[in-house]
This record gives sequence, C-alpha cells and structure tokens, in this order.
Amino acid sequence: MFRALTPDFSVDGQLRPEDMRQAAEAGFTLVINNRPEGEEPGQPAGASMESAARAAGLDYAAIPVRPGQFTRAMVDETRALIAAARGPVLAFCRSGARSTTLWALARASAGEAPQTLISQAAAAGYDVSPMADVLAALAREAA
Repeated sequence: MFRALTPDFSVDGQLRPEDMRQAAEAGFTLVINNRPEGEEPGQPAGASMESAARAAGLDYAAIPVRPGQFTRAMVDETRALIAAARGPVLAFCRSGARSTTLWALARASAGEAPQTLISQAAAAGYDVSPMADVLAALAREAA
C-alpha cells in the first residue's frame, strides 16, 4: 500500500479516513495531503482526512497540488514539513505521482543529488526523470 521513497518518506494514492490508523501503526508520524478538494467525485474531504489522522495520533498537513502546478511555496512548505517531522512521513494524492514530484523538488531544494532522487522515485515506481534539469537547478541553488 505505502510506497517507500526513503526509509522516512513514503507516498500513496488516495487514502481514506480508515487508512489513518494503519498509517500510524506503520510508524508514520505525519500525513501530507496533496489533493485539492473536490478533484474527483467520492474523494474524502480534507477535513475528514485531518480528523481521522489526528484521531490516530498523526500530524497532518494539506498542500493541495493541481497536476503540473507546483509552486516554490509548495516546495518550501514540503521541505519544512519533512525537516520538522517527528518521524516518517506519508504523502498522498490521486496516484502518488504528485506527492513524489513534490518530495523530489523539496529534497533537491535541500541540496540532494538529482540522480539519487530520480533513482529513489524509480525504485518506488515513479518517473521524475523529465524534471532532471529542474532538480539540478534547485540542488545548485542550495549549494
């Protein structure tokens, strides 16, 4: 269910409120919701996801991302949340792809090597290689 990009960061497709207990039992401490409200019929509301996460003892944040519409503020917020997390982080969107992309952008902005990020994403089934130039620019900026 949860796809590990690193030992401390995993992604998944749409979660449901009832998945929050399983996330806590798996050792996650923070859930990041990358889905905009109402993106798809039947999608759980962010408020119900947050309530279930908190009831399971998880921290919760929402950084809604529309496909292809990543901003520097989203990257910076994701980077800050990862840095401040008290343990492993689980992010989700419709398929896990946006969450993976945002993670890669955030980690590159922290100076991680783009090829490492591309390889970690690929090992989890996601292809962020088309963003290699952007990842490299963010990594250079962080140096």
